[in-house]
Amino acid sequence: MTVYLDHAATTPMLPAAIEAMTAQLASVGNANSLHASGRGARRVVEEGRETIARALGCRPGDVVFTSGGTESDNLALKGIFWARRAADPRRVRILSTAIEHHAVLDPLHWLAEAEGAEVELLPVDDRARLHLDLLRASIERDPASIALISVMWANNEVGTLQPIAEIVELAAEHGIPVHTDAVQAIGVMPVDFAACGVDALSLTGHKVGGPYGVGALLVRRDLQVSALVHGGGQERDIRSGTLDPPAIAGFAAAVEASVKHQDDHATRLRLLRDDLVRRVLEVVPEAHLHGDPEQRLPGNAHIGFPGCEGDSMLMLLDAHGIECSTGSACSAGVPQPSHVLLAMGCDEDQARHSLRFSLGHTSTSADVDALVEAICPVVERARTAKAGLH
Repeated sequence: MTVYLDHAATTPMLPAAIEAMTAQLASVGNANSLHASGRGARRVVEEGRETIARALGCRPGDVVFTSGGTESDNLALKGIFWARRAADPRRVRILSTAIEHHAVLDPLHWLAEAEGAEVELLPVDDRARLHLDLLRASIERDPASIALISVMWANNEVGTLQPIAEIVELAAEHGIPVHTDAVQAIGVMPVDFAACGVDALSLTGHKVGGPYGVGALLVRRDLQVSALVHGGGQERDIRSGTLDPPAIAGFAAAVEASVKHQDDHATRLRLLRDDLVRRVLEVVPEAHLHGDPEQRLPGNAHIGFPGCEGDSMLMLLDAHGIECSTGSACSAGVPQPSHVLLAMGCDEDQARHSLRFSLGHTSTSADVDALVEAICPVVERARTAKAGLH
């Protein structure tokens, strides 16, 4: 039996999403064609757009379909930066945080290298929350030079929630657009696009029980965004490309279902997660939780195991049929310390000794039992292996 504790990486498709997607797979029609088949495909796309808009508190016209979270982040960062700088050449600064997903950090690095953007990655505290006073100081130093601010809704590794409302309030004083990567938050946290006040928000299908390869950027109609991909002028002329009606149908069904059941789902996950953390820390007393203990995603448990290498533990647990994540990148076979944990003040050794257990809609108390049963021998073996390397 496989115990799947990596829902933050991807979660199984919901039955409603599978049904909605498979119902469209045999249909033909390009949503840009004017004949009956084309109009049928267009209807599927627009109904999906309306469903997502209803679920997330935005207008249908705010929903721009993409291939997923990474493209949505790239479109927001590059598209808003280019448009804002074109309107005023002084706008070259982008403010973000040191703990963003690489789908944000890598385009920011590219914009700095290729486009001369001045990227400021603001520090976080030891719980991975942005220092608002530092953000305020950075804005007030020269607000006219800022193209945009991008801060994730919830951290993908340690689960900490960011103070989005306060960030929007600081930015609004100076008319600065705010983008948030909300990929981890949809379906487990209340997310209302209009109410939260952000100007652009990224989400993806496969994190909410929808299919891979489809996502969206929610972006206000009055915000100028330059296109990354040019072609047929689809999606408000900022994201060309033939649309995928079956995937959009599955995506919309998953968003609708996950948002509808969000409260009950989050409560169930929180109870399971708290049980997991309590019992793991009981059997491995030296272990500790990373991230904010309260202001965090309900299904996230990011635990440090001193004296271990996270990668060794991951493979040992995998041999027991338990699947989780280190949350950190692995480059050319060499384990890299987590940039999130380093930004939180951990040293390189501490940034390598952690595992992320993330729960989802298929998680059960039996999954937690299996992890608790396996964790002690796995920790002992990982410590022995690490000691043998030194």
